This record gives sequence, C-alpha cells and structure tokens, in this order.
Amino acid sequence: MESITVGLGERSYPIYIGTNLEYGKLIKQALPKVKDLMVVTNDTVGPLYFEKVQKSLQEQGFNVHECVLKDGECYKTLDSWWQILTTLLEQQFGRAIVALGGGVVGDMAGFAASVYQRGIPFVQIPTTLLAMVDSSVGGKTAINHPLGKNMIGTFYQPKAVMADLNCLKTLPQKEISAGLGEVVKTGIIYDKEFFDFLNSDIEKTFDHDLATISHIVKRCCEIKALVVSQDEKEHGLRAILNFGHTFGHAIEAYLGFGTWLHGEAVGLGMVIASALAKERHMI
Repeated sequence: MESITVGLGERSYPIYIGTNLEYGKLIKQALPKVKDLMVVTNDTVGPLYFEKVQKSLQEQGFNVHECVLKDGECYKTLDSWWQILTTLLEQQFGRAIVALGGGVVGDMAGFAASVYQRGIPFVQIPTTLLAMVDSSVGGKTAINHPLGKNMIGTFYQPKAVMADLNCLKTLPQKEISAGLGEVVKTGIIYDKEFFDFLNSDIEKTFDHDLATISHIVKRCCEIKALVVSQDEKEHGLRAILNFGHTFGHAIEAYLGFGTWLHGEAVGLGMVIASALAKERHMI
C-alpha cells in the first residue's frame, strides 16, 4: 500500500492505493470517534463488495448500515440524493458516510454528507478506474440537472480515499476505457513523461497488469493532489482539470445522461477542444 496526501491544512487527508486494503483499520484511523457508518452503494457494486467492506468495518467495532441506489449516470438525480438523506433520517443517523462505488455514488454520497445536519464526515472507496484517478479526489460533489451536468453541488473534502486496485478486475473493458479518458487528460495537462508512458504502456491496463495500473492511479492522484492543494475551489489552476469537460458535459446532457460514459465524453471533448484551439491558432 502507498499513500498520498492532499494538503489542505486542517482538512488534509490521505489517499491509500494498493490491493487488499484493510478498510476497517484505515477508516478507524480517519474517523476515530465514529461508531455508526452508513455505506452508500448501488445495486451493481453492492452485491460485489458490500459484505467484504461490512465485515472489515464490523471487525473494528463499527455499526454498519446500507443505502443502495440504482446504478447509472441517469440516476445521479435529486431523487437519489433525497433517498440517501431519507435513509439517514429514517434511521436517526448522524455520524458518517462511506461512499462505495464509482463517481456517481461518490458524488451523491459526498453531496449528501455535506448538507446532512450541516455536514457530517465521509470517506471514499472508489471502485472504478475513473473514480480512483479523478472523481474521488478533490472534494467536488454534485448531482445532475436536465439542463446541465454537475450544476448542483458543493466543495466538500472526504476524510480519506481508499483505492483498492483489486476492484478493477470486475470492471468491463468499456469502464476501463472510460477511466483512461481522465488518465490521458491528466498526462496532457500536466506531465509529458507520464503521457509518453501511457502511449507505450496503456494497453497493459486492459490485461490488469498491476504495475501499470498502480503507476497510473498513483501518478494521477499525485497530480490531482498537487493541483487541488494549490487551488481547492477552482479559482485558477484547478481549471486545467476541466480539459475536455466543457464539450464532454454538453455531449452527455444532449445525448441523455448515461448514454455515453463520462470518460468517453471527456475523451471526445478533448479532441474537439484541441481541434478548436488549432483552428484558432492557439496550439
């Protein structure tokens, strides 16, 4: 296991990257005073990983509750967000949230944590490549609106992020490809050496080559941590992380959320943005 720190003063937090992570122990370190945890997941990820996470948490003395959402970008809505809040209220719950899933789960669980009882702590357990390299890090939380993607949300940092690379073995190739859209973006905006590495080694990702995947996730998290540490709320430098997203979000909204995966739309968005910049003699 390796760790990276997102440096934000009193709100700094670790990103753990490895295999067979001991979720219970790591969350105990992040939330030493918490006894009750609400695990927010979806109906695809839950059957795969909830019992394992629950067991690890219970071994550390946590009381564990579950909130299961429907899977898909089309469910990143007010109704799903309201479901999380309703579950918290029905169980008279007020301690902390664990987001177990991809970017949709992480965004909605984080948004719910940021407003429930004016803010309760949460941790991220990302289970997709895209969530590991991008959406679980940096504290952006949101839901979609028919008129725009991620237009309703908050900046709210997690207490820890735990990326277990074993989770990627259950992902279909389409999801790996979508995650690589954000990975390639990271290389283009910040690190030519990393981009060159991707050009030569990216195919190994589809074979679940651990060394390649570990390097990809670690480097992306390092870069995002550096950017977010300097500009948490996107007043300047952090805007570079949006490369490809202006067109990408428009594609997602126009086609209908979930028709294209987010990383696929960002990939095409980068192509369009680059073509426009070339036409305007900016590159």
